[in-house]
Amino acid sequence: MAEQFEVSAELRNTTETGSAAARRLRRAGRVPGVIYGAGKPAAHIVMGHDDMRHKLAVESFHSAIIAVKTGRHTDSAVLRGVQMHPHRNQILHIDFQRVRASEAIHMKVPLHVIGGDTAPGIKIDGGILSHLMTEIDVTCLPRDLPEYLEIDVSQLGLNESLHLSDLKAPPGVELTGLAHGGEDLSIVAIVPPAKEIEEPVEGAEGEAVEGEEPAEPAAGEAGAAEGEGEAGRGEG
Repeated sequence: MAEQFEVSAELRNTTETGSAAARRLRRAGRVPGVIYGAGKPAAHIVMGHDDMRHKLAVESFHSAIIAVKTGRHTDSAVLRGVQMHPHRNQILHIDFQRVRASEAIHMKVPLHVIGGDTAPGIKIDGGILSHLMTEIDVTCLPRDLPEYLEIDVSQLGLNESLHLSDLKAPPGVELTGLAHGGEDLSIVAIVPPAKEIEEPVEGAEGEAVEGEEPAEPAAGEAGAAEGEGEAGRGEG
């Protein structure tokens, strides 16, 4: 199961919602958000910006069951959305979804690749590891949610790949992409390195390169050649 996190939040006054109120909160170093789901009404909440920025920097926070505390009340939830400022490192809004212990959830968990340093396709043939997926969609009960899934490429050769069916999911965890006859997509591959573009080779001095027209003589050279030709005719 993924690491447990706790978020301290406060309920927002319903009369203080809207874009203007949200801007005031952000200027005060706060982050507006919402928590919804599990058959309960959605609640507008607010959190500390710096605290949330540090939590969002932790990979496992994005695939964890989070305890969202508002006063004396605590909801179990998962992170569903983060809106960032387009130019600044500022969180604009955060969405949480409540979860029930008895209800399965869909989550994307990180894919960790191991064994790349010993894979024959890389170590011997000089191939490059291509990550075709970085997250895997899983379905499970909240208590079974993994922090990440791992795939071993140590036996992978050049031009070979591993698929969703090669993943070993923990007990109670189903790969959503394979459920109900879904396509067995490739998730990682070892591919040849990109070929370098060779610079065209110039011909030897005085020789025309194949496919190129001979260079025109300079004006002075052309005149000298004509003069030599006339002199030759006069001598004859």
